[in-house]
Amino acid sequence: MKPSAGPGPYRRGVRFLRRRWPVVLRLVLWSVLETGQTFLTGYALAHALDDGFLDGDEAVGLGWLGAAALGVLIAAYGTGQVYRAVADLVEPMRDSLVRQVVGRGLREADGAAVSRLTQQVEIARDTFAGLVMVSRSFVFTAAGALIGLFSLDPLLLLVVAPPLVAGIVLFVATLRPLARRQEEFLVADEELAGQLGVVCPGLRDVAAAGAEQGVAEDLDRGVASEYAAAGALARWGILRTVALATGGQLPLVLLLATGPWLLDNGVTPGALVGALAYVTQALLPALHNLVHGLGTSGSRLAIVLRRLTWDPPETAEGSQVSQVSQVPEASQGESPAPALHLSSLTFAYGPHAEPVLNDLGLTLARGEHLAVVGPSGIGKSTMAGIVAGLLEPDTGDVRVDGLPVRGAGAVGRRVLIPQEAYVFTGTLRDNLSYLRADPVPEREMLAAAEAIGLAPLVERLGGLDAEAAPDELSAGERQLIALTRAYLSYAPLAILDEATCHLDPVAESRAERAFAARPGGTLVVIAHRISSARRADRVLVMDGAHALCGRHDELLARSPLYRDLNGAGEWGSHPSLALRDPYRVDPVPRPGLPGDRGHVVAHRAVGQMEAVRDLGDRRAAGGE
Repeated sequence: MKPSAGPGPYRRGVRFLRRRWPVVLRLVLWSVLETGQTFLTGYALAHALDDGFLDGDEAVGLGWLGAAALGVLIAAYGTGQVYRAVADLVEPMRDSLVRQVVGRGLREADGAAVSRLTQQVEIARDTFAGLVMVSRSFVFTAAGALIGLFSLDPLLLLVVAPPLVAGIVLFVATLRPLARRQEEFLVADEELAGQLGVVCPGLRDVAAAGAEQGVAEDLDRGVASEYAAAGALARWGILRTVALATGGQLPLVLLLATGPWLLDNGVTPGALVGALAYVTQALLPALHNLVHGLGTSGSRLAIVLRRLTWDPPETAEGSQVSQVSQVPEASQGESPAPALHLSSLTFAYGPHAEPVLNDLGLTLARGEHLAVVGPSGIGKSTMAGIVAGLLEPDTGDVRVDGLPVRGAGAVGRRVLIPQEAYVFTGTLRDNLSYLRADPVPEREMLAAAEAIGLAPLVERLGGLDAEAAPDELSAGERQLIALTRAYLSYAPLAILDEATCHLDPVAESRAERAFAARPGGTLVVIAHRISSARRADRVLVMDGAHALCGRHDELLARSPLYRDLNGAGEWGSHPSLALRDPYRVDPVPRPGLPGDRGHVVAHRAVGQMEAVRDLGDRRAAGGE
């Protein structure tokens, strides 16, 4: 949606001030009282010198200085009243913005409404108050100083006024271009931050998809865009400095340079000192505050008001991180190469560390289902990362469909689903089709959701075009979305690295069976429960020094570790007493129970475990 047609922020501001003319009038009247101090800054000093101290009459000189001091006290009272008037002007603007933001959030379910309400509205209020104070101060300070210069001697006004007007004109001419450059910089900065917000949490997915180069190019373009915007903003900022030097510093230089000529043409020494006081104590500080306040805060206020009161422009296509295609190259026939081949694989985290994997070899045929089991930290996820191309082995070779795992076209040959599933803000359809370059037919998408077990969530959210907010989804729901996304990809090799750890056993079984049944698909599961191993065609048992691969019944006879793992029932990254089980039961080894091996007992609150005989069957545990 394009920005709605309507007046710009400056016209809106003028209209707002016109509707509140009584407050504006009160602000002007109290500001006039402040102007008296500015007028007396140079006028009283000039007469104190000419009519008092230089004329030998100290009483007159002190009298004029006393008048200047009295002007300061009166101006201080006026300043207090000015702040009251500014508050009466600013708070209605804030209330109006709050009403617009709340109304827009309710009408459009605007997800950014909270940020606008809590941060951007306050920025607008504070910035508007600062602009009113700075602009008002400059106008009345300049008026008081120029009137004072004319009262002392018109020649002084001829020296000071031209460079002051030139500086103001130059500054006003840069306001609109400077505001545009500042908005371009903010937009570029926000787009880059948005890209980083998408990429950083999904670095593992980016590496698994082999999309490092494409993502890096997108980020490079974002950095270059922000750099160019910052450069343009800095160049226009130089003109702002020139305007300040012209309007504030040049009058001082001209007064000093033309001082002898002014004295020769009737300007008194006191008047010249008074003129210097006007420039240094009134005009220069006021112009400095105007340039820096209006030049920066004014642009920021215009941008914030535009975002608060207008609909945001539609994000251009391609502004986000480009989606990664997982479509493999078209094959002319079934390749005789195995789906996955690991040869003498060795990997260590550092040159002096013990190898996590040591001379590991493995071959998987097409369509085979492998479960990888072992104690936590033994190297299962490391192997998955190497197979997915995230890590490079120290020695050995990894091939998928007979081709290097990190070579050309490797992106389309394997997909990794990690434990922490990645879901981005957008529709379910966008999330599920992320790994497909071609449009995914809705029937195929719904069938995949049904196969994985995502269909209830799709129905609950309101269909495939419903928004999927990651922070509103449970960990299990995010895993189901990531699993369905991978299921829809064309990658023949799927690697589930504890990708179902947040699902209950029934949902986990359904998802794994769906992947195993994919036509031509090969599945590697880093198992979280022993049931995953029992469903697999083969099981790889990793124990550090050795690794065994075989069928479930074979390994029960050959591997003591596998027998122990079968008794444990569940392992992985969650501790045995993590109270996350949806059935509110946990495996708890207790002294006195036969075998002490993971008996399941019910629990109430944390730390309040029931005794075994309190289970539903009311029988003492006689065995596993």
